[in-house]
Amino acid sequence: MKTAIRISIVLLAAVTTACGGKQDQNERTVDILITGGVVYTGEEKSSGDILDIGVTKDRIVFIGDASEERVSGKEMYDARNLVVAPGFIDPHTHALDDLLSDDRNQNANYLTQGVTTLFAGNDGGGPTEIAATLNALDRNGIGVNVALFVGHNSVRQAVIGGADRDPTPEEIDAMGALLRGAMMDGALGLSSGLYYAPGTFAKIDELVALARIAAEFGGVYESHIRDESSYSVGLLAAISEAIEIGAQSGAPVHIAHIKALGVDVWGESADVIRQVEAARAAGQRITADQYPWAASGTRISNALIPNWAKAGSIEDLYARLRDPSLQSRLRTEIAENLRIRGGADALLIVEERDGWSGKTLLELSQDRSEDAVETAIAIVLDGDARVASFNMQESDIESFMVQPWVATSSDGTDGHPRKYGSFPRKYRRYVRERETVSEADFIRRSTGFVADTFGLCGRGYIRENYYADIVIFDPRTFRENATFADPQELSSGVTHLFVNGTPVISDGELSNTLPGEPLRRGACD
Repeated sequence: MKTAIRISIVLLAAVTTACGGKQDQNERTVDILITGGVVYTGEEKSSGDILDIGVTKDRIVFIGDASEERVSGKEMYDARNLVVAPGFIDPHTHALDDLLSDDRNQNANYLTQGVTTLFAGNDGGGPTEIAATLNALDRNGIGVNVALFVGHNSVRQAVIGGADRDPTPEEIDAMGALLRGAMMDGALGLSSGLYYAPGTFAKIDELVALARIAAEFGGVYESHIRDESSYSVGLLAAISEAIEIGAQSGAPVHIAHIKALGVDVWGESADVIRQVEAARAAGQRITADQYPWAASGTRISNALIPNWAKAGSIEDLYARLRDPSLQSRLRTEIAENLRIRGGADALLIVEERDGWSGKTLLELSQDRSEDAVETAIAIVLDGDARVASFNMQESDIESFMVQPWVATSSDGTDGHPRKYGSFPRKYRRYVRERETVSEADFIRRSTGFVADTFGLCGRGYIRENYYADIVIFDPRTFRENATFADPQELSSGVTHLFVNGTPVISDGELSNTLPGEPLRRGACD
């Protein structure tokens, strides 16, 4: 009788365990389980599979069929009919001031685009003190992950100021020492802005010498090339210069916001592509990024004032603009730059100034009863103004976009909707509506391709043990809402977003968390 009772107890215990009274040893519990979504992993051949994803702490710990493999989650996210992808990586932004601020450091405008990591310090303007800047970001708290370039313009300014001259050998050494320290502190590479002063005064030998140092550390030479139009050397020569800097220095070359800007170079995208393809075929690493807008964003001074007038200090610029002996030369060159840009009607002023914002340069000049050149000079003397410059053709945009070596970016600046809507705009306009690129290709070149290009560790892919930077968006509603009239409207369609495993958007609602991390090149766990 006692034996029968003992057998019954054992059987009851087995039934209780099977019914959930005690967890089976083969079951797993994760912190977050995302189920049923169409998953693109960021791989080149990712085709969008129905998969479940498990996250514990800040890492992806499971990818597969959770039901079949008996994985449960403490928090469950139903992703049926939604796209699940690695968080987008934006390789070209101007977000550093926002991230260091007290009230914009969450970077909601990027989070609502599905961006979980961004780069700053582009166009030659990156800080020379990389460690101090990354530490300041960490203390401040940030909503996204951030990596930094060190800027050639910043390095040159620190050593020789704004002078239009060649550096001495000693000054090259001093610039190299600044760059070397920045690379040791984790900079992604050297960014140049050869269209802007003082970077525009640098010759190729100077740039090769510095890019070579970046290459020693595995860094990239990233460049706003010398001319994207016909301002000086021309678009094709500027692309050739960037390629040559890479060839001589050994540094991988990344061309910032690739474009054919202005009436003189419309259609030259085909020639640019042939140049890049030839260099890649010869063994060079040449890549680029692109924002999906026909208008660039800049300042009146950058768009129209010749660089020789900007040598030295801002006071030197103002003195030249007022100098009667220079007016004929200035007016001739500003008028030519206006022609290149498509005329005064193609420059929309987006600076928030009474009487200026929302008007073209032509409209403002008519209000002032003067010609556009006079108005442009007056604007610069009155503190300058940001403009949206409508200077690109759709055919060139799409020609660059389909190249497998071109990443998605925003080049986000104030007053331009690209800061708030570039990734969803590319998806809505060029994936869903025009079918220029596929959904898989859009995700690949917004994630894994960028991580590979710049050597980010543990990011850009949905892989086990990678950081849990994950975007879940509704393909039917993912779109930009920002326009040139209302450039600060947040995008819609991101249902859930995780940065380092922390939910920052849940059911379309932003949280107040700041889980972003400063990233250093080569820092792998």
